[in-house]
Amino acid sequence: MSTLTVSTIQTNLHWENKAVNLQMLEEKINSLYGKTELVVLPEMFSTGFSMRPEALAETMEGETLQWMKRVSAANRIILTGSVIIEEEKKYYNRLIWMMPNGKYGFYDKRHLFGYAGEDKHYHPGDKRLITSVKGWKINVQVCYDLRFPVWARQSPKKEEPYPYEYDVLLYVANWPERRSHAWKTLLCARAIENQCFVIGVNRIGMDGNEIYHSGNSLVIDPLGEVLYHMADEEDIFTITLEKEKLEDIRSRFPFIKDADEFRL
Repeated sequence: MSTLTVSTIQTNLHWENKAVNLQMLEEKINSLYGKTELVVLPEMFSTGFSMRPEALAETMEGETLQWMKRVSAANRIILTGSVIIEEEKKYYNRLIWMMPNGKYGFYDKRHLFGYAGEDKHYHPGDKRLITSVKGWKINVQVCYDLRFPVWARQSPKKEEPYPYEYDVLLYVANWPERRSHAWKTLLCARAIENQCFVIGVNRIGMDGNEIYHSGNSLVIDPLGEVLYHMADEEDIFTITLEKEKLEDIRSRFPFIKDADEFRL
């Protein structure tokens, strides 16, 4: 059965300093050479969660995308995380799914965090991205999307085989420590209700607004069991997910068959 080896990078970020962040992250990624297939970085990994897109945004041909292409190719990995992008005079909190051949997909954060004014600076996305690697389907989302379960929900059909839309639900985040209980609880809930692996990668440290982030990055199995959890420390963690375990759980507990049908 298929396996997927994933590495999460929980790190402090240097506020609005792209050059330093990219150099720091490249060193961490290079330490994983030959050990992993997918590397997951936090939300806005090159800047921190900034509300200054006018000063920090790049195009899809910009410095950070070129960096992602180079690092992905050099390490023969898929590399993902979100960056600030300008397109057609609009700003997006855009997750990039960069493959080692230079091709990429992207997802624009759907739910903008109005509490911090994100909705006043960025434009929301309107399409999910479910990507595929080695037979695994991966639904990628960003931070605040976690609070909205319909956006992540498996949308089942009734015919066999059980038509799960995806196998892994992945969140990249800059989620503050003061709401870490919600972060941990909702990640577990998403795993249980969608019968999938969930990966949540968060930053640590103080940002430029004096908001502390405790990390609490997690990997959770389809029964809601925590396979990995780290708080308050920088950490690089690698885990191999097994499709056999996923399919065994889904066959023994075929709860999705009984779910409500809907369309987003």
